[in-house]
Amino acid sequence: MASRGKTETSKLRQNLEEQLDRLMQQLQDLEECREELDADEYEETKKETLEQLGEFNDSLKKIMSGNMTLVDELSGMQLAIQAAISQAFKTPEVIRLFAKKQPGQLRTRLAEMDRDLMVGKLERDLYTQQKVEILTALRKLGEKLTEDDETFLSANAGAVLSQFEKVSSELGSGDKVLALAGFEVEKAKK
Repeated sequence: MASRGKTETSKLRQNLEEQLDRLMQQLQDLEECREELDADEYEETKKETLEQLGEFNDSLKKIMSGNMTLVDELSGMQLAIQAAISQAFKTPEVIRLFAKKQPGQLRTRLAEMDRDLMVGKLERDLYTQQKVEILTALRKLGEKLTEDDETFLSANAGAVLSQFEKVSSELGSGDKVLALAGFEVEKAKK
């Protein structure tokens, strides 16, 4: 939703006008065909059309009062998660493995990093950043972390990762978080 609602607003306006025209035409057709219908059928159809007009009017009131927007709460949460993911995970490989739900490969990467740190191939700062990312991803995938990993994560997780944890847990579904992570992977490839 790159337009952040402009295209959607235009489409909504068009749909509302078409719905209003349809309901008005339905009433007009009903009046024109009144002689061809029996009294019960006429009253029932007119009642249904008027109910639809009432519902349409209620929807318009909601839109006009600001109680209903195109960028609703779920879209807002998705935008927040997307922002959190893009800031929280700086390592494309971690994003990719997270998006593909591959905890085994994340653990393998973690073991490789431990080895690289010991032999001096990986600096401590980069190691800490990537380990925090991997442990956060593992936690989000529902993997059990060791007590040492939990301690490491608590000591080193920054505000951005904490926000990611908070926002993604409020969403309630790891699949939505994973879908957005997948989007970030695709975006990073371009």
